[in-house]
This record gives sequence, C-alpha cells and structure tokens, in this order.
Amino acid sequence: MPRLLRLIVAVFALWAGPMVAQADEGEFPIKADDGTIIANHRITAELEDQIEKLQNVVVAANPRGKVTLYEFNDLNCPYCRKASSDIAELVRGNPELRLVLVPFPVLGIPSILAARVEYAVGRLASASDFYKFHHLVYAGRGVIDDKRALEAAKTLGLDMNKVIEIAREDSFAKVMTAHVRLGSALAIQATPGFVIKGVAIVGYPGKAALQKVIQSAQRCNAVICAN
Repeated sequence: MPRLLRLIVAVFALWAGPMVAQADEGEFPIKADDGTIIANHRITAELEDQIEKLQNVVVAANPRGKVTLYEFNDLNCPYCRKASSDIAELVRGNPELRLVLVPFPVLGIPSILAARVEYAVGRLASASDFYKFHHLVYAGRGVIDDKRALEAAKTLGLDMNKVIEIAREDSFAKVMTAHVRLGSALAIQATPGFVIKGVAIVGYPGKAALQKVIQSAQRCNAVICAN
C-alpha cells in the first residue's frame, strides 16, 4: 500500500497539466472534427521509441501493421470511451494500422485502482482478450474502479484469484510510474493522447480527423502531407 500511495503522489506531481487541449496549441494544422485546431506537437524519435519499452503496453490490433498509433488512455476518460469505439472501426477497416494501447491512469484514485486490474489482465490475457477487456470496461457507465474492472476481467474466463494476486503486486506502482513519467515527457496533458509518426496529439480529434492523420501517415510518412 505505501507504494500505491507513492504512485498516487507521483501521478499528480508529474501530470499536472490542463485537462482540455487548447485550440491554439497546434504545431501542425491538424483540425478536429469540429473544425478547430487540436493541440499537437513534435516529439523526438528517442521518446517515441521509449513507448514500446514500457512494461505494460499491449499491441491490441494489427501487430504487423506498418503505421503505429499509440493511444494513452484512462479507463475513466469519457473521450477515451468515444475514441475506443471509433478506433475499433478504423483498425477493422485498415490492416496496416497497428494499435498500441498505453494504460495511463491519471484521472484519480479509481483510475489507478482499475489500472491495477488492467495490469493483471495485460499479464495474463492474450492481446486480443486484452482489447476485449478494454471495450468491456468502456461499455459500462459511471466511475470505473477495481470492482468494475474485475467484473470485465471475469468475462474473459481468467483465473480471478490470479488476477487479484497480480493486481496487488508492488511492481504495479513502478510500472505505472514509468508510464506517467513518459507521458509527462511527451507533454500528453489530456486523455486520450496519441503518438503517431513523431507527433503527439493531445485529446481526441474525432474519428474523421484521426483517420485523415492515419491516411497521411500511410501516404507520405507524416501526419500532414505536403500535397
């Protein structure tokens, strides 16, 4: 428990930015579905490479895809809920889109408690079952905590005693602190946050806008093509 408390302190210390992306913060003119410029900025290749090295990321869809979309998400984020169903459609329709989910429990104590269960599911389940868990959690309403996350995990047929055992491991605090530190270094100050082709997109731009970014990445290896 002391390590969990240290994680809670670390989350609020490292991730203290605004909850909503500002419309005038875009380094690239990436327009959200409502026509505004969504916050985005360039990141270094070294930082982007570090995402894959985190211990609790899951390649949730199209592992052989040529374009990778990293999604930093919190199980209590309503925008993540919306993004989840939209992105599921995008990955089904585009086998070249590789989706990597990055648990990012920054919206309070319930999110951290739920992320403990998410951590266990990531350790025990296949990538496809982890993605099912992801959708099952977002299918509900209200605050998602460890109890709600355990209900979703149970439907996967996992050994629940093992899930609870892993969820309580002290290693969780170290792993999640690494996630939050990297998210802070990437300046992801709203959830969901996305990283694609050397650019961090802060907040959810909407399905059409995200699809346009992905199509650009496939066509010209950049979030916006020159022509």
